[in-house]
Amino acid sequence: MIKLQAPISFAARLMLAFIFVVEGWNKIGYYEGTVQYMENHGVPGMLLPLVIVTELGGGLLIACGFQTRLAALALGSFCVLTAILFHRNIADISEFIHFNKDLAIAGGFLLLVAFGAGDWSIDAWQAQREPSSRLV
Repeated sequence: MIKLQAPISFAARLMLAFIFVVEGWNKIGYYEGTVQYMENHGVPGMLLPLVIVTELGGGLLIACGFQTRLAALALGSFCVLTAILFHRNIADISEFIHFNKDLAIAGGFLLLVAFGAGDWSIDAWQAQREPSSRLV
């Protein structure tokens, strides 16, 4: 299994990142609708640029394995906030599923915070070039 750690961690990062890159990009194309959705849930629409940067930028950082721990902490926190702000009506089965999904994804990001991006990442490449670096 040790031989598979690098490709598996790479695949896991891509899977975690995919939804955020897609959703961040979609929010750009559906900007006004997203602002309305946010405001309907009591979240100021002026925060949408920050949401887009977090989702799109954080997703790309995770996919590349660059500043992975920081990006994973940001996206994990984002997932918990999303669960609380947008999916708190757990009496509705659909909202309950979304709430649980967000918490599960946050758990995946916490694993990246704890263990780093793995060998197939920019973080690992930088650490090999700078042995004193402890960011991976």
